[in-house]
Amino acid sequence: MKTSLETRLGMFAVLVAIAAFLLLELGGGLHWFKQGITVRARFNAIQDLKVGDPVKLAGVPIGRVTSIQLAADKVEVACRINRDAQLRTDSTASIRFTGLLGQNHVALDFGSPNAPVVANDALLLSREQPDLGSLMDKLQGVAEGVQSLTRSFSGQELSKLLGPAAEILKDNQARITAILSNTHAVTVQVASGKGTVGRLLYDETLHQNALGLSTNLNELSSDAKRLLSDSRSLVADARKITGAVDKGEGSVGRLLRDDTLAKDLTAASTALKEILQKINSGQGSVGKLVNDESFLRNVKMTLQKVDKATEGLEDTGPLQVIGTAVQTLF
Repeated sequence: MKTSLETRLGMFAVLVAIAAFLLLELGGGLHWFKQGITVRARFNAIQDLKVGDPVKLAGVPIGRVTSIQLAADKVEVACRINRDAQLRTDSTASIRFTGLLGQNHVALDFGSPNAPVVANDALLLSREQPDLGSLMDKLQGVAEGVQSLTRSFSGQELSKLLGPAAEILKDNQARITAILSNTHAVTVQVASGKGTVGRLLYDETLHQNALGLSTNLNELSSDAKRLLSDSRSLVADARKITGAVDKGEGSVGRLLRDDTLAKDLTAASTALKEILQKINSGQGSVGKLVNDESFLRNVKMTLQKVDKATEGLEDTGPLQVIGTAVQTLF
């Protein structure tokens, strides 16, 4: 009897231990026995989040919500997470739910790899998510809009909309018939190749002319390209020439850049100026020749003697002509 009672008590203790373990696991109590850190995040609204709800990193559970309290016009949620989760200081927290009727949880992201790892009791950045109630309100507004739209297309409303249009068609039936007839006639003429539009669509000569024009434009484009290439070559050659001239190369370059040539030209100009001044003042043989009036008179007298000597040359012989000329001159 005693052995049976001890067995029952042992079985009861085991069942209590299993139940306590299950309750702790479901409530997140076992998380306190693991090494971890506490992180906090503040939200405008936490929807239906409760203490003990899971904390997930990229969908993987890493901790539990440990406390929820008001702080600075916001709701502060504290979470205890595994130390090996390696959250970063720029990781963000948001409250999400799984499915339309799923459990709420705190979702974390990894953050940037270069950011430092968060310390214990760090305050993370938060990102607000639209709650299920606001989504349902929006869906209800859309449903009401669709319902009112379908109501406007009911039989009575549709007749009100189409009534004026039917009256306009009835009053202008003759005009509409004439317009349709003219349109039909025009399309027939175009289809038969008549008129400007018809010839434009069906005339083979116009097509050939268009092809010829396209060919000429292509040739003109090729000529323009060649001309542009030649112009570029000419500009390049001109740049080379101007560069060589600027460096003092060649005859023109030396003419522009050589100081010796400039000095020689200056000296020659000065010498020519002095010579002209001497000639103008009557110095030297050329100066006397230009400025001596007696020399000019002698020249005139000599020419007169020559003229007299040549008057009687027609009837005299060569020797007499020479003798006469010598006597006349000397």
